[in-house]
Amino acid sequence: MHVHVMHLPHLLLLTRVAMCAIVLAFTVVACGQRSPSPVSPSPAGSTDPDAAADGSTLKATIPAIVSPAGGAQITDPVTLTASKSTGKFQDIAPSYQFQVRSGSTVVYDSGTIGGVGSGNNVTHTVPGSALNSDTDYTWRVRPMFQGAIGSWSADGAFKSPVGAYIRGSEIRDPLTIGRTVGQVFGPVQFVKDGLELLSAESRVSYQLPTTLTAGEFSVMVTGFDEGSPGDKSKIMSMQEGGGDITTNDYRFTVEKRGRSYSIPGAVTFRVIVGGGEHAIFDGTRLGVSFSDERWYFWKSTWGPNFAQVEVREDSPTGRVIYSQRVNTNHGYNPQPHMIHLGAPVGRAGPIDASIPGTIYKNAWVSSAPRPQFPQ
Repeated sequence: MHVHVMHLPHLLLLTRVAMCAIVLAFTVVACGQRSPSPVSPSPAGSTDPDAAADGSTLKATIPAIVSPAGGAQITDPVTLTASKSTGKFQDIAPSYQFQVRSGSTVVYDSGTIGGVGSGNNVTHTVPGSALNSDTDYTWRVRPMFQGAIGSWSADGAFKSPVGAYIRGSEIRDPLTIGRTVGQVFGPVQFVKDGLELLSAESRVSYQLPTTLTAGEFSVMVTGFDEGSPGDKSKIMSMQEGGGDITTNDYRFTVEKRGRSYSIPGAVTFRVIVGGGEHAIFDGTRLGVSFSDERWYFWKSTWGPNFAQVEVREDSPTGRVIYSQRVNTNHGYNPQPHMIHLGAPVGRAGPIDASIPGTIYKNAWVSSAPRPQFPQ
């Protein structure tokens, strides 16, 4: 039998070929394995093999609901708070998407927004106009980073704020939620902090279904000072029905005199109860210094035999800068009872009506104590 003996050079060559084949095989296997990544985005329309069962592709912790939760009714504004999400394999600064739902219907979606908040929490304020008042909602949030999406949080439940309403002899109108329950006359605009009257002819009017014979009309106002245009200009007013407010049988006008008056900035008021010259009562006129960058709380109150006006700086509990009372000989009983932010144009013309540039918020009319409004 003939045995072929392989020469050493041929043996070395075959050994090298075998080793290369083994290396190539390991390389193919290694290339077929995917290393873990904290972020695994996939092109639109494709299926990402790294996606979790819920479709999420971001390897990050799920935000936890902080507030609101439990279904309790909250106050304005609607601010959603959750714990921040963190990367599971590396530090990331994710964006977030918030959703508010009524049942299974999404009624508000924030889109992708930055992670605003403090400490370990992220917050987002829902525009007031996006939600109905006094309504049950759920909300959730998820993180997003470089095209990848995280898992949704569990649902938080809440009832939206009471909002704005007219009920019987009571009015609540925040004016900070992008709408009003009053009737708007003349040019106005909703701004960040409330509703702005843009001309002397502008006003917001409310008709009470039930006359309020004793109670208060209060509101926060800014955007005016002694140099504001006008003469016997009105911050707030009430009357019976329509017609000329100047001679109305149930006039109640609260005035901040303008630059056309002899004492700009002076505060006073006039009440007419039942008509006739013996039914006219005027509050003491006092000069007051105002700042158009400061908020002022204006409050008129009335009962069977009195009327009073109070003005405070900054808030309902701020320093009193005007407080005067008059005794009347007749109850205040307009039929129907009309309420105005500003005032209708009377016989003296626009110069004695509303103050252009004034901004109003948190209007309240009731016999009940004024509630807590968001500042």
